Amino acid sequence: MSAARRLLVLSGGHPYDADAFAGLLASLDGWTVTHLIHPEAEAAVAAGAAEEADAILFYDMPGYGFASGKMTTRPPSPAYRRAIPGHFARGRGAVAMHHALAGWAEWPEWADMLGGRFLYAPGEANGEAHLDSGYLHDVRYDAVVIDPDHPVTAGLPPRFPLCDELYLAPVWGAATPLLRADHDFVRGNFYSAAEAVAGRMFSNTGWNHRPESDLIAWEKPVGAGRLVYLQPGDGPAAYADPHLRRLIANALAHVAAA
Repeated sequence: MSAARRLLVLSGGHPYDADAFAGLLASLDGWTVTHLIHPEAEAAVAAGAAEEADAILFYDMPGYGFASGKMTTRPPSPAYRRAIPGHFARGRGAVAMHHALAGWAEWPEWADMLGGRFLYAPGEANGEAHLDSGYLHDVRYDAVVIDPDHPVTAGLPPRFPLCDELYLAPVWGAATPLLRADHDFVRGNFYSAAEAVAGRMFSNTGWNHRPESDLIAWEKPVGAGRLVYLQPGDGPAAYADPHLRRLIANALAHVAAA
Protein backbone atom coordinates (compact mmCIF):
# COMPACT_ATOMS: atom_id res chain seq x y z
CA MET A 1 0.00 0.00 0.00
CA SER A 2 1.39 3.38 -0.98
CA ALA A 3 1.93 5.99 1.70
CA ALA A 4 -0.72 8.66 2.13
CA ARG A 5 0.06 11.94 0.48
CA ARG A 6 0.46 15.01 2.64
CA LEU A 7 -2.09 17.82 2.29
CA LEU A 8 -1.68 21.20 3.94
CA VAL A 9 -5.00 23.05 4.30
CA LEU A 10 -5.00 26.79 5.01
CA SER A 11 -8.18 28.56 6.13
CA GLY A 12 -9.20 31.68 8.01
CA GLY A 13 -9.83 35.31 7.18
CA HIS A 14 -13.36 34.56 5.97
CA PRO A 15 -16.18 32.91 7.96
CA TYR A 16 -17.20 29.34 7.16
CA ASP A 17 -18.95 26.40 8.80
CA ALA A 18 -16.05 24.64 10.50
CA ASP A 19 -17.85 21.35 11.18
CA ALA A 20 -19.16 21.03 7.63
CA PHE A 21 -15.74 21.91 6.20
CA ALA A 22 -14.13 19.30 8.45
CA GLY A 23 -16.55 16.78 6.94
CA LEU A 24 -15.35 17.74 3.47
CA LEU A 25 -11.72 17.25 4.49
CA ALA A 26 -12.54 13.89 6.09
CA SER A 27 -13.96 12.72 2.74
CA LEU A 28 -10.56 13.04 1.03
CA ASP A 29 -9.18 9.50 0.80
CA GLY A 30 -5.46 8.88 0.66
CA TRP A 31 -4.39 12.11 2.30
CA THR A 32 -2.82 12.93 5.64
CA VAL A 33 -4.33 16.35 6.36
CA THR A 34 -2.74 19.17 8.35
CA HIS A 35 -5.17 22.07 8.79
CA LEU A 36 -3.78 25.46 9.79
CA ILE A 37 -5.90 28.56 10.44
CA HIS A 38 -4.77 32.18 10.10
CA PRO A 39 -3.13 34.07 11.65
CA GLU A 40 -1.15 31.09 12.98
CA ALA A 41 -1.11 29.56 9.49
CA GLU A 42 0.91 32.43 8.05
CA ALA A 43 3.58 32.09 10.73
CA ALA A 44 3.69 28.31 10.37
CA VAL A 45 4.10 28.44 6.59
CA ALA A 46 6.76 31.12 6.94
CA ALA A 47 8.59 28.77 9.32
CA GLY A 48 8.52 25.87 6.85
CA ALA A 49 5.15 24.12 7.30
CA ALA A 50 4.67 23.80 3.52
CA GLU A 51 8.02 22.23 2.79
CA GLU A 52 6.89 18.61 3.10
CA ALA A 53 3.40 19.04 1.65
CA ASP A 54 2.56 17.22 -1.58
CA ALA A 55 -0.27 19.70 -2.15
CA ILE A 56 -1.82 22.76 -0.52
CA LEU A 57 -5.54 23.48 -0.33
CA PHE A 58 -6.11 27.22 0.02
CA TYR A 59 -9.47 27.99 1.61
CA ASP A 60 -8.30 31.22 3.19
CA MET A 61 -8.71 34.96 2.72
CA PRO A 62 -5.87 36.50 4.72
CA GLY A 63 -4.56 40.05 4.80
CA TYR A 64 -7.80 41.87 5.67
CA GLY A 65 -9.47 43.54 8.61
CA PHE A 66 -13.16 44.54 8.57
CA ALA A 67 -14.63 46.80 11.26
CA SER A 68 -17.17 49.63 11.49
CA GLY A 69 -17.79 49.71 7.76
CA LYS A 70 -14.08 50.04 6.95
CA MET A 71 -11.54 47.67 5.48
CA THR A 72 -7.81 47.49 6.15
CA THR A 73 -5.28 45.37 4.28
CA ARG A 74 -1.72 44.20 4.78
CA PRO A 75 0.75 42.06 2.82
CA PRO A 76 2.02 38.69 4.02
CA SER A 77 5.38 38.46 5.72
CA PRO A 78 8.49 38.25 3.52
CA ALA A 79 9.05 34.66 4.66
CA TYR A 80 5.51 33.67 3.64
CA ARG A 81 5.99 35.40 0.28
CA ARG A 82 9.04 33.17 -0.25
CA ALA A 83 7.47 29.97 1.07
CA ILE A 84 4.47 29.78 -1.25
CA PRO A 85 6.38 30.28 -4.53
CA GLY A 86 8.99 27.91 -3.09
CA HIS A 87 6.33 25.19 -2.84
CA PHE A 88 5.61 25.52 -6.55
CA ALA A 89 9.32 25.76 -7.40
CA ARG A 90 9.73 22.25 -5.95
CA GLY A 91 7.23 20.97 -8.50
CA ARG A 92 4.40 20.71 -5.96
CA GLY A 93 0.89 21.97 -6.63
CA ALA A 94 -2.15 23.54 -5.01
CA VAL A 95 -5.91 23.88 -5.22
CA ALA A 96 -7.42 27.26 -4.34
CA MET A 97 -11.12 27.40 -3.49
CA HIS A 98 -13.75 30.08 -3.52
CA HIS A 99 -12.79 33.12 -1.39
CA ALA A 100 -9.06 32.39 -1.79
CA LEU A 101 -9.49 34.52 -4.93
CA ALA A 102 -9.77 37.55 -2.64
CA GLY A 103 -6.74 36.81 -0.46
CA TRP A 104 -3.75 39.08 0.05
CA ALA A 105 -4.92 42.29 -1.62
CA GLU A 106 -1.43 43.76 -1.13
CA TRP A 107 0.39 40.83 -2.73
CA PRO A 108 -0.22 41.08 -6.51
CA GLU A 109 1.80 37.93 -7.16
CA TRP A 110 -0.87 35.95 -5.32
CA ALA A 111 -3.53 37.01 -7.86
CA ASP A 112 -1.12 36.20 -10.70
CA MET A 113 -0.60 32.70 -9.30
CA LEU A 114 -4.36 32.14 -9.12
CA GLY A 115 -5.17 33.83 -12.42
CA GLY A 116 -7.84 36.13 -11.07
CA ARG A 117 -8.72 38.49 -8.25
CA PHE A 118 -11.81 39.35 -6.23
CA LEU A 119 -11.58 43.00 -5.17
CA TYR A 120 -13.32 44.36 -2.08
CA ALA A 121 -12.53 47.91 -3.22
CA PRO A 122 -11.72 49.48 -6.57
CA GLY A 123 -8.14 48.69 -7.47
CA GLU A 124 -5.80 47.02 -9.93
CA ALA A 125 -5.82 43.50 -11.29
CA ASN A 126 -3.58 42.21 -14.06
CA GLY A 127 -2.31 45.73 -14.69
CA GLU A 128 -5.77 47.22 -15.24
CA ALA A 129 -8.04 49.37 -13.08
CA HIS A 130 -11.19 47.59 -11.87
CA LEU A 131 -14.20 48.39 -9.77
CA ASP A 132 -14.82 46.34 -6.65
CA SER A 133 -16.03 42.85 -7.47
CA GLY A 134 -19.54 41.39 -7.21
CA TYR A 135 -21.06 38.55 -5.24
CA LEU A 136 -24.36 36.66 -5.27
CA HIS A 137 -25.27 34.12 -2.58
CA ASP A 138 -27.29 30.91 -2.95
CA VAL A 139 -27.33 30.85 -6.73
CA ARG A 140 -28.90 27.76 -8.27
CA TYR A 141 -27.03 27.15 -11.49
CA ASP A 142 -25.57 24.39 -13.64
CA ALA A 143 -21.83 23.89 -13.78
CA VAL A 144 -20.85 22.95 -17.34
CA VAL A 145 -17.76 20.86 -18.04
CA ILE A 146 -15.54 22.48 -20.69
CA ASP A 147 -12.82 19.82 -20.93
CA PRO A 148 -14.29 16.36 -20.24
CA ASP A 149 -10.93 14.65 -20.92
CA HIS A 150 -9.06 16.55 -18.22
CA PRO A 151 -8.12 14.62 -15.03
CA VAL A 152 -9.83 17.26 -12.86
CA THR A 153 -13.20 16.71 -14.54
CA ALA A 154 -12.94 12.91 -14.77
CA GLY A 155 -16.16 11.15 -13.73
CA LEU A 156 -18.29 14.29 -13.78
CA PRO A 157 -21.45 14.57 -15.88
CA PRO A 158 -21.37 17.11 -18.73
CA ARG A 159 -23.37 19.50 -16.53
CA PHE A 160 -24.51 19.29 -12.92
CA PRO A 161 -26.49 21.54 -10.57
CA LEU A 162 -24.95 23.51 -7.71
CA CYS A 163 -26.31 25.97 -5.16
CA ASP A 164 -23.49 28.29 -4.20
CA GLU A 165 -22.11 31.82 -4.27
CA LEU A 166 -20.81 33.24 -7.54
CA TYR A 167 -18.37 36.11 -8.13
CA LEU A 168 -18.22 38.86 -10.73
CA ALA A 169 -14.45 39.36 -10.85
CA PRO A 170 -11.61 39.58 -13.37
CA VAL A 171 -9.99 36.36 -14.56
CA TRP A 172 -6.84 36.05 -16.65
CA GLY A 173 -4.20 33.51 -17.60
CA ALA A 174 -6.51 30.49 -17.26
CA ALA A 175 -4.32 28.16 -19.30
CA THR A 176 -6.86 25.31 -19.22
CA PRO A 177 -10.52 26.27 -18.63
CA LEU A 178 -12.35 23.44 -16.85
CA LEU A 179 -15.86 24.57 -15.83
CA ARG A 180 -18.16 27.44 -16.57
CA ALA A 181 -21.36 28.48 -14.84
CA ASP A 182 -24.61 28.66 -16.80
CA HIS A 183 -25.32 32.14 -15.44
CA ASP A 184 -25.06 35.67 -16.82
CA PHE A 185 -22.02 37.38 -15.28
CA VAL A 186 -23.30 40.92 -15.61
CA ARG A 187 -23.74 43.79 -13.18
CA GLY A 188 -27.49 43.32 -12.68
CA ASN A 189 -27.02 39.79 -11.35
CA PHE A 190 -24.57 40.68 -8.57
CA TYR A 191 -24.09 42.98 -5.58
CA SER A 192 -21.18 45.29 -4.88
CA ALA A 193 -18.52 44.06 -2.46
CA ALA A 194 -17.61 47.62 -1.47
CA GLU A 195 -21.25 48.33 -0.64
CA ALA A 196 -21.29 45.22 1.56
CA VAL A 197 -18.13 46.34 3.38
CA ALA A 198 -19.81 49.69 4.06
CA GLY A 199 -22.73 47.87 5.66
CA ARG A 200 -25.08 48.02 2.69
CA MET A 201 -25.51 44.35 1.89
CA PHE A 202 -27.23 43.33 -1.34
CA SER A 203 -26.77 46.67 -3.06
CA ASN A 204 -25.40 47.58 -6.48
CA THR A 205 -26.50 51.23 -6.46
CA GLY A 206 -24.14 53.35 -8.56
CA TRP A 207 -21.97 50.32 -9.30
CA ASN A 208 -21.45 49.95 -13.04
CA HIS A 209 -19.26 46.88 -13.20
CA ARG A 210 -18.42 45.45 -16.59
CA PRO A 211 -19.40 41.87 -17.55
CA GLU A 212 -16.86 39.21 -16.63
CA SER A 213 -15.96 35.64 -17.56
CA ASP A 214 -18.27 32.77 -16.66
CA LEU A 215 -15.30 30.51 -15.87
CA ILE A 216 -15.54 28.97 -12.39
CA ALA A 217 -12.68 26.43 -12.59
CA TRP A 218 -9.37 26.40 -14.38
CA GLU A 219 -5.81 25.06 -14.24
CA LYS A 220 -2.61 27.00 -14.77
CA PRO A 221 1.12 26.41 -14.34
CA VAL A 222 2.86 28.09 -11.41
CA GLY A 223 6.63 27.71 -11.28
CA ALA A 224 7.45 24.03 -11.80
CA GLY A 225 4.06 23.01 -10.39
CA ARG A 226 0.44 23.72 -11.16
CA LEU A 227 -2.59 25.29 -9.55
CA VAL A 228 -6.31 24.57 -9.95
CA TYR A 229 -8.80 27.24 -8.94
CA LEU A 230 -12.35 26.16 -8.05
CA GLN A 231 -14.86 28.95 -7.43
CA PRO A 232 -17.51 26.64 -5.91
CA GLY A 233 -17.31 26.02 -2.17
CA ASP A 234 -19.15 28.68 -0.18
CA GLY A 235 -20.85 26.57 2.48
CA PRO A 236 -22.27 23.27 3.76
CA ALA A 237 -24.50 22.54 0.76
CA ALA A 238 -21.52 22.84 -1.56
CA TYR A 239 -19.16 20.94 0.76
CA ALA A 240 -21.56 17.97 0.78
CA ASP A 241 -22.28 17.96 -2.95
CA PRO A 242 -20.92 14.70 -4.42
CA HIS A 243 -19.89 16.32 -7.70
CA LEU A 244 -17.94 19.06 -5.93
CA ARG A 245 -16.28 16.48 -3.67
CA ARG A 246 -15.20 14.53 -6.75
CA LEU A 247 -13.95 17.74 -8.37
CA ILE A 248 -11.85 18.63 -5.32
CA ALA A 249 -10.47 15.10 -4.97
CA ASN A 250 -9.57 14.99 -8.68
CA ALA A 251 -7.93 18.42 -8.52
CA LEU A 252 -5.80 17.53 -5.49
CA ALA A 253 -4.65 14.27 -7.07
CA HIS A 254 -3.82 16.13 -10.28
CA VAL A 255 -1.74 18.90 -8.74
CA ALA A 256 0.08 16.46 -6.47
CA ALA A 257 1.17 14.52 -9.54
CA ALA A 258 2.90 17.56 -11.06
